Amino acid sequence: MLTKNISFKNFKVKKNNSKIKRIFSSLIKEKNEVLLSMSKNYKNFFNNKIINKYKNNYNFRVIGMGGSTLGTQAIYDFLENKIKKKFSFLDNLQANKERNEKKKITNLIVSKSGNTIETIVNSNIFIKKNHKNIFITENKNNYLFQLAQKIKAEIIHHNNYIGGRYSVLSEVGMLPAELMGLKSEKFRQYNSLIKNKNFLSSLIKNVNSTLSFIKNKKFNSIIINYDERSENLFKWYQQLVAESLGKKSKGILPIISPMPSDNHSLLQLYLDGPKNNFFTFFSTQNEKTDKINYRWLQKSHLYLKDKSFSKILYAQKTATEKVFIQKKIPFRSFDIRKRNEEVLGELFCFFILETILLGRALKVNPFDQPSVELIKKETKKILIN
Repeated sequence: MLTKNISFKNFKVKKNNSKIKRIFSSLIKEKNEVLLSMSKNYKNFFNNKIINKYKNNYNFRVIGMGGSTLGTQAIYDFLENKIKKKFSFLDNLQANKERNEKKKITNLIVSKSGNTIETIVNSNIFIKKNHKNIFITENKNNYLFQLAQKIKAEIIHHNNYIGGRYSVLSEVGMLPAELMGLKSEKFRQYNSLIKNKNFLSSLIKNVNSTLSFIKNKKFNSIIINYDERSENLFKWYQQLVAESLGKKSKGILPIISPMPSDNHSLLQLYLDGPKNNFFTFFSTQNEKTDKINYRWLQKSHLYLKDKSFSKILYAQKTATEKVFIQKKIPFRSFDIRKRNEEVLGELFCFFILETILLGRALKVNPFDQPSVELIKKETKKILIN
């Protein structure tokens, strides 16, 4: 078990964990705003007055790129059964998106720098006079801060020391979560998790195993995902890992493989193709889903009688794990037993700590993205000329 509601099977790799333990001990002693944002001690840059002002609104739209929206999308999808509001997302340059909405919308425009070109373009096109607007950006003289002042919109300060991909448990993800009717304090599980022996043991063994795979030229981290509502969680994870570790000719390529559809396209390659991959299985239990209408079943398939979608998915996941074991393919496995803020917060915390520890062990800075900044500069030069 990782925690009481997350069953976890780690990679079966035996390694000495002392180095990662030392890195972890050093990390948690640092004054690190990312770690603080995961803890109960973090003070949001918004208050109940803001939440109460907008809590009765129904239609919300989040405008941003990368980590400015991915964490919020993960929350919205993973916990959709608890949410009574409608959220949509503008997270790309979408020329064909409907622009003339007549419904009342509250826009949340999110950019740490306030100068993200796609967010500026989308804000220019999609914000209308009848919309209410909340900007989350650094409290300094950037484009979006100026725009917010010009249209007299709400401005929430984006913590200067937390980059987008690590910002889900700061105001970037927690203000939208509160507006969804969720409780931000329930997501922040860091304080209890770093005292949880099972969690820490699993985390450290997991990091050590991953380092072993990298050493052996296994660079593809493939997520075998049996939970449709977690797709955006793994898009968030994909950015977190790729952008944090992909430096100095090092890194991991996270690949999301939705199941069971990829059983019928990619699984043959995973089983018998190149051995440069390691895998994460992800599934949920106790989901209420439709059952098979046995009246239409042929005798050959009566074993499907009264089986639910979730039970069939779980059987497929269990069978696939057994074949992976037979073929000695490395994998870890998460099995979610309950959907709530605490469980999602635990997953966020695990993946963030895992990524930072891998960065430290690989001797790369997990908090910057220098080559992405180069592309932003070159794009600006081309558009100016």
